[in-house]
Amino acid sequence: MTDPRYPAKPRPGDRVAVLSPSAGLPELFPQPYELGLRRLREEFGLEPVEYPTTRKMGATPRERAADLHAAFADPEIKAVIASIGGDDQITLLPHLDADLLRANPKPFFGYSDNTNLLLHLRSLGLVAYHGGSVMVELGRPGAMNPLTAESLRAALFTSGEYELTAAGASGDVNGPWDDPRTFDAEPDLEPAGGWAWHNADRVVEGDGWGGNLEILSWLLMADRAVRPVEEYAGGVLFLETSEDMPSARDVYWILRNMGERGLLRQFPAFLMGRAKSWSFEKRFDAEERERYRREQREAVLRALGEYAPDTMAVFDVDLGHTDPQIVIPVGGRIRVDGPARRIFVTY
Repeated sequence: MTDPRYPAKPRPGDRVAVLSPSAGLPELFPQPYELGLRRLREEFGLEPVEYPTTRKMGATPRERAADLHAAFADPEIKAVIASIGGDDQITLLPHLDADLLRANPKPFFGYSDNTNLLLHLRSLGLVAYHGGSVMVELGRPGAMNPLTAESLRAALFTSGEYELTAAGASGDVNGPWDDPRTFDAEPDLEPAGGWAWHNADRVVEGDGWGGNLEILSWLLMADRAVRPVEEYAGGVLFLETSEDMPSARDVYWILRNMGERGLLRQFPAFLMGRAKSWSFEKRFDAEERERYRREQREAVLRALGEYAPDTMAVFDVDLGHTDPQIVIPVGGRIRVDGPARRIFVTY
């Protein structure tokens, strides 16, 4: 596979597309969405441009694909940012025009269900960006998390190497978006224990590949946006789990099956996101959250021990469904320095 291309970056004052390639949740929850748009304008200096399905729940995959094509084909649009995720973006992939996307590269930002598009763009030879949704990170109550804002700004506007910073505090518990009081103050954070390292005896530098674990499992089942495993040799795998909070058993099963496919052993380094350990359906207390995160880590280590025992792993990296959230380049370079306990990405 050829080296991926970094699309040209926007500049302050440029127009950027805001799309809903998964769910049109801005229709149901306008407050975090409008807040995210305002911050794009006022704090990042960008002009968001909406499309017919951006605020439309129930849009068909073909309609959402048409908006994506329109945004990529428009020379005035300098980046594409997802409003939020969802659960059916995989149905969008058959409607995408690979030649159009490849001929009009744009930085694309999103995560969760947007793992579908991120890995699709990577399969076309383009670098994309895992992180930075309008409704969640830009629309965070009170203010953007400073670490999130710093990473997103660097990924949007700059090139070159960026060092990740381990968060001193992180948050799991969210307020309901349909209650205006949610937006009166920032979410509560609790002390974070930093990163945990495994097999940290070398330096690994390679292209990043991965995303949300649950969505990746669907892509593997459907055999979409995944290249032959040998093409990932030497890369850096990164994974994270969502507010669906899969059990440790399910996490192990997914990784086991990736191991059986020969995927895990291709990656000499692996970043695992800090597990999302609270949802409205599973309102865990502090002790339950810690147990959930510990059991997930043990499941990952079990799979690595069986299928990739030499892989260097870093746990509790603030990527994915985390607060703060660091943007990770899909297809971009990642350098994991085990002896120095440092991680760098190239935006």
